[in-house]
Amino acid sequence: MNTAVNPNVVHESEAQRQFARVRIPAKLRFIGPNRETQEVKVEELSAGGFSFVSTKPLKEGEIYRGRLMFVIDNLGLGMDIEFQARSVDRDGRIGAQFQNLEQSDIATLRHLITSHMSGELVTVGDVLGTLQRDNFTKARKDKKLQDGRGFFGRATAVGFSLGVFIVGVAAFGYVLHSIYGAYFVTHAQAAVVSVPGTNITMPRDGTVSSLVGPDGVALKGSPLATFSTSMLDVLKGHLEEADLTPAKVTELFGKQMTGTLTSPCDCVIAQQLVANGQYASKGDVIFNLAPRDATANVDARFSYSDFQHVRPGTRVTFHVAGEDNTRDGTIVSSTPLKTDELSSDLRVSIKPDQALPSSLAGRPVEVSNDRGPNLDWLIDKAVAHGF
Repeated sequence: MNTAVNPNVVHESEAQRQFARVRIPAKLRFIGPNRETQEVKVEELSAGGFSFVSTKPLKEGEIYRGRLMFVIDNLGLGMDIEFQARSVDRDGRIGAQFQNLEQSDIATLRHLITSHMSGELVTVGDVLGTLQRDNFTKARKDKKLQDGRGFFGRATAVGFSLGVFIVGVAAFGYVLHSIYGAYFVTHAQAAVVSVPGTNITMPRDGTVSSLVGPDGVALKGSPLATFSTSMLDVLKGHLEEADLTPAKVTELFGKQMTGTLTSPCDCVIAQQLVANGQYASKGDVIFNLAPRDATANVDARFSYSDFQHVRPGTRVTFHVAGEDNTRDGTIVSSTPLKTDELSSDLRVSIKPDQALPSSLAGRPVEVSNDRGPNLDWLIDKAVAHGF
């Protein structure tokens, strides 16, 4: 076995050459230190640099500008370059390194070197095809280097992301609430606070003036209001023809007769339907009286299609206009408004869990029946399945 060591072999760990150097016929024309133009022959060429012999010494470390020229298919190919003199030998040999090469120039050099090393013939078409291709991959973005926004920039980004998240959660909650309301909540079409009471009507055509105090309390037999009517209206149907002369009619029309309306019970004025001094016809309701110890209920109207959800005994929630809190109650009766129509609405009477003051009579109410999943619903389901 031949164990002789070749002294000309240099181990890669001793001299790590980054680019392969080849001998390609090429010339370099550049501007020397004294602004003179020199043209030399390139001895070795790589993608990172080249070497040549200069007739005039160059200063090591200086950057020079020149033009690298090749001959391909009897056509000249020139490449404007900048290079730095990295090493200067005593015999004039210069080792140069490319500076600021563009991607197209790097691709051309690599193609020329690769083709020369593989023994292929370089053509102009190959060079043009190389220049048309994207020969470089995009560098990966370094997040640490890219994110230079600082604390306030990152805080703004986090706040914006949090805002978008909150808006998304709110939108999802709104959609979920709408779906829940459509499938599990039944709303009344209309509702009002009602108090069982007595109506006081106008005995004759005329004007009304209330006598009830600001507290609205009227004892049994106490005066409620006075009314004034024309004497002609009182005597209508009782006058003879001799009394119907124009002068007599004018005289009777100008005379007024007054009367008093009294309370039939110990009541409070739930509603006064005719204002003081307003004209009312005979039979019009003037006052709606409610017993002093009476409790108000809620009358509501539901769609006929919801009859399964508004049966007597059903628990409902309602909100009286003017109050801040909601109340609970139970449906005590359910009857159609018009029994001769199968498609008519249903009228239900709701008894509140807490007594409603009669002063709320006539106020609008919002009534709803929530039959969605809750703790009681889960317990009822569990009991129904025998758990």
